[in-house]
Amino acid sequence: MNKGRVLMIVHDRYQEDNFLPLGYAYIGAVLLKNNVDVKVYDMAIYHYTNEQLAEYLKDNSFDLILVSFLSGRFKQTVEPLCEVINQYKKDAWLCLGGHGASASAGYMLNTTNCEIVCTGEGEETVLDVLESKLNGKSLYDVRGIAFKDCGKVVINERRKPIQNLDIIPFPAWELFDMNIYSNNLKFPGMVEGDHAIGLISSRGCINNCSFCYRMESGIRARSIDNVITEMKTLNKEHSMNYFFFLDELFLFSERRVFEFAKALYSNKLDIMYNINARVDIFSKDVAQCLKDSGCLFVNIGFETTSQKVLDLMKKNVTVEQNYRTAQICKDMGLGMGLNTIFGLPGDTIETLWNNVAFVKQFNQYDQCRTSRPMTPYPGSPLLTEAVNRGFIKHEDEFFDIFKNSDLRMFDYCGIPDEEFYDELLKANTELVLDHYKHTNQDWDTAWKIINGYKDLYEGRIVEFYGARSDTTNEDKRKIQK
Repeated sequence: MNKGRVLMIVHDRYQEDNFLPLGYAYIGAVLLKNNVDVKVYDMAIYHYTNEQLAEYLKDNSFDLILVSFLSGRFKQTVEPLCEVINQYKKDAWLCLGGHGASASAGYMLNTTNCEIVCTGEGEETVLDVLESKLNGKSLYDVRGIAFKDCGKVVINERRKPIQNLDIIPFPAWELFDMNIYSNNLKFPGMVEGDHAIGLISSRGCINNCSFCYRMESGIRARSIDNVITEMKTLNKEHSMNYFFFLDELFLFSERRVFEFAKALYSNKLDIMYNINARVDIFSKDVAQCLKDSGCLFVNIGFETTSQKVLDLMKKNVTVEQNYRTAQICKDMGLGMGLNTIFGLPGDTIETLWNNVAFVKQFNQYDQCRTSRPMTPYPGSPLLTEAVNRGFIKHEDEFFDIFKNSDLRMFDYCGIPDEEFYDELLKANTELVLDHYKHTNQDWDTAWKIINGYKDLYEGRIVEFYGARSDTTNEDKRKIQK
């Protein structure tokens, strides 16, 4: 019996520090469990060109071709990729998914001529789509998709998210080059011979910040036993000893942190890891527990030192909590992601420089920290506000305006562009020079980064991706046309 052939295409990100695409890995695992023939065409780590993809599609036939992406990658990468796929896909259906496609289903259908857009989680949906392709099941009966019927966009009822995440099989690591994926990311604390891999212990978030797009509301977590079993498997079979949790929010419960640490100890897992956290669920006891159990780095969206801005973005935290958490991490020597953004409603030049002072006060210099403009991605309340305030007529205009996440799209705070970028350049120059001063690194690289920001802000280049990316390899900046 024909179970179908599915191709998952990982688009190029034009960089070397790629992490395993877990969305694909989970869907691949579900497909393999159902005896589907699955292939991965990994353009991210091998940097295959669109021309090479065309040759591959000429030589192979599939029932479904899956492409997952974020909104910011669409115009630059995904749209030309879809043109190639449509030209050489033969009888296959092109199915788009991920945050980028889910938030703009109608736009994607009209722009790419794909057959299907998956809205929300894809593990169950992709099986129904494949059944429709192979056995003629009506697309109207498939929840969680959008499609076109006689030229009209049809958006079906959303599929309910999977509540028991333990029923999802572990990612299909065998579909990917684990040797490359475990060696191309290096984190503070790692040494030669360490291997790092990403994993997800929960889905969703407890909050709903105005700049964020949530595919599903609320948060769902895997059992601690299930997570530990995956980590033990990766440690034993693939020598993984550093785990970076890609949860939108790992730290949503103090109790869960203590249970996780206890499970690591009882299973004799001597590993390192990092997590994403919020400042309102943080304490000295939590920080000590994290550090004692192998956590080396906590990535935190502090966002700003202005309470007015925090309130307007509906962050539901206080400035005092920001400072308290940063001080705890610094006192304990626990690595910390000092993430700040600028250009939100309520922001002023003063808030920008207060943010700079905050970063310098608590910086442990394990990463070069800078400030970037806020980007209102499709599906976020702030993009809806852009429509309501008359900045754009429709949210789909995002794709024509967006160029780079280090450029601002709309003036939410009443600061003219020239002044906005002038002050942001000064701020980021100070932060970059402060980092290189404290780390005794190459000053030429520091000035390359600063000049990259200057060229970006003044419109001379677009393909510059900030202080924490490789800014010296021009080949990685070349975008396929």
